[in-house]
Amino acid sequence: MSDAVSPLAPESFPDMPPLAGVAISTHAGGLRYRGRKDLFLATLAEGTSVAGVFTQTLCPSAPVDWCRSILNDGDGTARAVVCNSGNANAFTGQAGADAASMTAQIVGDQLGIDSRRIYLASTGVIGEPLDGQALRDELPKLVAGIDVSGVEAWHSAADAIRTTDTFAKGAWSSIDGAAAHVVGIAKGSGMIAPDMATMLGFIFTDLPVEPDLLQECLSSAVRKSFNRITVDSDTSTSDTVLLFATGEQIDDDLNDRNDARLPAFQAALDSVCLDLAQQIVRDGEGATKFVEVSVTGAASDDAATVIAKAIGDSPLVKTALAAEDANWGRIVMAVGKAGQAAERDKLAIWIGPEQVSAAGMVLDSYSENRATVHLKGDEVVVKVDVGVGDGESTIWTCDLTHGYIDINAGYRS
Repeated sequence: MSDAVSPLAPESFPDMPPLAGVAISTHAGGLRYRGRKDLFLATLAEGTSVAGVFTQTLCPSAPVDWCRSILNDGDGTARAVVCNSGNANAFTGQAGADAASMTAQIVGDQLGIDSRRIYLASTGVIGEPLDGQALRDELPKLVAGIDVSGVEAWHSAADAIRTTDTFAKGAWSSIDGAAAHVVGIAKGSGMIAPDMATMLGFIFTDLPVEPDLLQECLSSAVRKSFNRITVDSDTSTSDTVLLFATGEQIDDDLNDRNDARLPAFQAALDSVCLDLAQQIVRDGEGATKFVEVSVTGAASDDAATVIAKAIGDSPLVKTALAAEDANWGRIVMAVGKAGQAAERDKLAIWIGPEQVSAAGMVLDSYSENRATVHLKGDEVVVKVDVGVGDGESTIWTCDLTHGYIDINAGYRS
């Protein structure tokens, strides 16, 4: 967690409302960090539905294994979620699995609930076992501090889950036509390239949504948000997004795809997920530019996403953006290496509003000076049309500066 806040950060943490059925606690447990809160707990009303999307890495953390197991084997309900920061509890073998089950058991015993209805997440250094005695000492203190949710509690929770993040991330939306809300917090700054980034997201709604439908809604929202961001092309061991629906605000369950309330809920969920995802990019390690990359004219939407990520992940493109250098040849390079159909002699490129090329050639009207003016801002737009079809996609990324090297070269120190 850095003292120097990203220049791309929002002006302030949002004024997030309390959510019926959710109570929150944070605690300074000293699991790795000193002098700051590093534990977060949210308790959930009986009957709360749960959905989850997790990292696609083949080396997942013990908490990811735990969550997948109870999500697959359970009844689709949850009673709590616990997160620690500073230690990812990843690549820790049986000790990691034991620490995860111990965490759930201690919190379950303290709350009087089944440990298999407690979801877990960890973030931080990989390969260091969690201190079992510290868990036994500190988790009861975390439970003892449980209180109602509200803007201060949400802010404290978003702070407690940070690692290299420079600001706490929160977002919320009301659900049109319903006296209900979607509220979420997230963390992430580096190791960000979700195939469902190190990123965590915890999202809550007081609308009653049946578990299978909740999972469909979350998976859809993640595809359009967390899976469209990249900071450094690295997918974490710990990526987790969990969505909880307490149903405490309205009695009538949402359990039918034809329910008139579903589009409004999906829109609110999409909005919160995209806001949190873009905040993660704005907090990219060492970032000075928030970059939108749009690709059109691809063979399919999926192909467009692959090309857009090839541009957004390219160190050569990202360093050029950091230097405010309109080196559009690097964009051409990234398109060509993406492995997707692209017509060289139809390629069109824009840097902000300035069109660079058409029909595979630089335009006589192109002005590098105008393109450079756009690059001098802290919000950059790159657009490419690859000329083979109707597929389109947009991803969000950031530039690559020496700050990224400084942060990661000394991450464990």
